[in-house]
Formats: sequence, C-alpha cells, structure tokens
Amino acid sequence: MSNTNPQRVINGTVAFSNVVTTELYEGKDTFKYSVVLTIGDAEAELLESDGVKVKTYEGERQRKFTSKFQPQVIDIDDQPVTGEIPKGSKVRVLYKAGPEHELGVPAYANKIRVVEFGEAETPDGF
Repeated sequence: MSNTNPQRVINGTVAFSNVVTTELYEGKDTFKYSVVLTIGDAEAELLESDGVKVKTYEGERQRKFTSKFQPQVIDIDDQPVTGEIPKGSKVRVLYKAGPEHELGVPAYANKIRVVEFGEAETPDGF
C-alpha cells in the first residue's frame, strides 16, 4: 500500500478506549493512543480493501486504531469530549491507512466523533 491513501470514516462501537492516556501493553507504555472498535461487515470490508487486517474476538469483528498524538474527540454537537470514551459508545473514526510493513497495514485515528454515549458498567450492588 502506498501512503497516498485518503482519510476515511468508519463507524463502530467502542470496545476499549485509550484516548486520554497512552496504552499499556504488558505493563509497559506503548506511547500510543488507541481505540478498539467492534465493527460490522461493511466496515470490515472497507478496512480490508485498504489492506488493513480485521480480527474476530468472541464472534465480533474488531479493529484497533492508533495514534502517536492524542486524537481529537468530539460529540455529535462538535463539543470536546473529556475522559475516556465509555465502552459501548457508537462512534465515527476519521482514519488513514498507513504504509504497509511486516505486520500489515496500520490504521491511524485522526479524529473521533461520539455519536451515542455507551453506559458505563457498574457492578451489581454498588
């Protein structure tokens, strides 16, 4: 893949959000912000057409979008969102597929719009 890929918009549901602080992997800082989305078949096909790999987790198709810089996160009214995006939130991610390397084609998050906020999970009896 060349680095001339256009920016695209993808819709999904947040599975994991690391847009306020960088992601930790095995206790070490990755120095990257990320959001993992659960996506539908049409979105998966769009990503795959760019050479981006889509994984299946517990029967759901998912993809991680990363950035070295904190992505701008806004709501449906263009207002800034503070804090992590709650799991289950419906979002649109403006992304760009990066240049292909030995692990595949990365998907870089440039901007995230929260269309509908998910409910934060609270344990029973809290």
